[in-house]
Amino acid sequence: MLNNKNILVTGGTGSFGRAFVRTVLEKYPDVGRLVIYSRDELKQFEMAQEFSTEEYPQLRYFIGDIRDQDRLRRAFEGIDIVVHAAALKQVPAAEYNPFECIKTNVLGAQNVVEACLDTNVSNVVALSTDKAAAPINLYGATKLCSDKIFTAANNIRGARDLRLSVVRYGNVIGSRGSVIPFFMDQRKNGVIPITDPAMTRFNISLEEGVQMVLWALEKAHGGEIFVPKIASYRIGDVAEAVAPECEQKIVGIRPGEKIHEEMITSSDSLNTIDMGRYYAILPSTANVLSDEYLEKRGAKRVEPGFCYDSGANDDFLSVDDLRALIRKHVDPTHTV
Repeated sequence: MLNNKNILVTGGTGSFGRAFVRTVLEKYPDVGRLVIYSRDELKQFEMAQEFSTEEYPQLRYFIGDIRDQDRLRRAFEGIDIVVHAAALKQVPAAEYNPFECIKTNVLGAQNVVEACLDTNVSNVVALSTDKAAAPINLYGATKLCSDKIFTAANNIRGARDLRLSVVRYGNVIGSRGSVIPFFMDQRKNGVIPITDPAMTRFNISLEEGVQMVLWALEKAHGGEIFVPKIASYRIGDVAEAVAPECEQKIVGIRPGEKIHEEMITSSDSLNTIDMGRYYAILPSTANVLSDEYLEKRGAKRVEPGFCYDSGANDDFLSVDDLRALIRKHVDPTHTV
């Protein structure tokens, strides 16, 4: 699917970007160009130690910010596929620095779309978050705006051969700045600060996220928000899995946090379909939810009022499940 294609990943030095690049190089050795686009020269230097252009001549490292439309347009020349993973995603930082978050997550999304329209990009998948569904924090609100920008761009593509879609998933286990590395670091203090023992979150691995993006690149019609069927966990169980010997100190939820996360709200149910491994929220402005669309994809409509909530999920990870996943994805030396 990706052989002989030219691909660009915004935010390419992040956790997802690294995993995506690794998978593409392994599965598609004949990929044309694979461009890592990001603004941090140190992270690019560090990434190049693992993925050097000498060993992988397909790779290009581009310094650039998605806030800079001219640089994006130049970087997109000759690119077939864009995976948009660049974002400011720390909830407290976004609450404290709202303008900066908006400039990157909203205006940056617009810049990506306009650069795609101005070049010959044919396929775009943007990464979203569970926090974009019924958002209560600024980060979630900016990602909801971003989702709308990418899905609505299909309305203005005209005669261009261009598809834009979104993948929305939960917390990536062990990603930078996430709760598991934080808990592992706090073990030395003998106390694990947890927000609320009843708090739940969706869980996905980097590999599952990468596979979902590859699936969306192949299957998307354009305008969909794809949502995976994944397990949930309780934050207290994560603390128990990481540090059973430590005291759990309840510190209360942070500004802009929810007790449970949603990925599909009941208001979205009328435009949501079940595709087997994934759900898809379809655009309400286009006649996509047709019998032909459903039949072609082996999908069915969900019940009116359906919602997908981490607290009401049918699939929960136990402490033992979490410990096994942490050892596999975060802690291969088994300190947990």
